[in-house]
Order: sequence, then C-alpha cells, then structure tokens
Amino acid sequence: MAKNKNSNKQMEVKQNSNVKLNDVKPAKKKEKKPEKVKRNRAKETISELKKVSWPSFGKTMKQTGMVISVVLIFMLLVLGIDSLVSFLIQLIV
Repeated sequence: MAKNKNSNKQMEVKQNSNVKLNDVKPAKKKEKKPEKVKRNRAKETISELKKVSWPSFGKTMKQTGMVISVVLIFMLLVLGIDSLVSFLIQLIV
C-alpha cells in the first residue's frame, strides 16, 4: 500500500508539472474609480503648489532681464564669428 500511495503522489506531481505558469491567473486588485483618482491627484497637486515659495515680481523681472541680455550677448558673438568666417571664405574664393 505504501508504494501505491507514493506512486499516486508521483503521478499527481507529473500531471501538475505540465501546467504552465501563464495558465495561472493572479488575483485581481480592486481598482479605484478614475474620478476619485483624478480628485486625489488634483488635491495633492494643489497642496504641493501651496508649499512652493514663489519669487516676487521684481525678482522675476530681474532674472528675465538677465536671461535676455545673456542671449543677446551670445547672439552678437555668434553673429560676429559668422561674419568673420564668411568674410575669410570670400577672400579665399
């Protein structure tokens, strides 16, 4: 009898080993409704925006002016180099 029980268990194991991993379906998670998720995200975003330290208008204008002036300086630099190179190429040709 002992051999018979062991052989039955071996047969079950062999039969179960043929089951592929893809055949096993994972348990489904409960999904939140899209409306609630959107509301939560909006609330979180608003609460994070309240924590931000916004610069003053004057500081923003000064920084914007600095950016524009640096861009203009580099534009003039590139324009000058371009003009010089094109002049040199015309002399060669």
